[in-house]
Amino acid sequence: MWKQDGEKIVLKGVYDYGKMNPRIKEIFEKQEIIVLATASKDGMPNVVPVNAKKIIDDETILISDQFFNKTLKNLKENPQVAITIWDKLEGYQLKGTVTIETSGKRFEETAKWIDEMAKKLNLPIKSKGAVILKLTEIYNVSPGPQAGAKIA
Repeated sequence: MWKQDGEKIVLKGVYDYGKMNPRIKEIFEKQEIIVLATASKDGMPNVVPVNAKKIIDDETILISDQFFNKTLKNLKENPQVAITIWDKLEGYQLKGTVTIETSGKRFEETAKWIDEMAKKLNLPIKSKGAVILKLTEIYNVSPGPQAGAKIA
């Protein structure tokens, strides 16, 4: 968290570059839907809501692809993405590079997770792939003088 102390902004907490701290992880896990931004090879932006997501470790996020069309095309053309998370007036933008897994252990675990979710929600959804986001940068997007500051 940031605190204004006179003219300077003081960062509270410990941040490692490209790694989520406990507060960022708490916000991510608490938020039901996150925002995923991609861009085509020509730079055309695309932003979608994402519900099926989980933290793998401090610098890796898994997103399950059930419905990606333009998003999947963009991810294949340009693996650079950003997600935004928030809790009231505190928010963060997490940037990084993705890989897409459509086979193997992690994909099979993701498919099982989505199958279980589909049964609980009584929805006919299936995972088409596990999108693995490796974080490289984290920015503060909270309102105030610290908005846009790179924190990790």
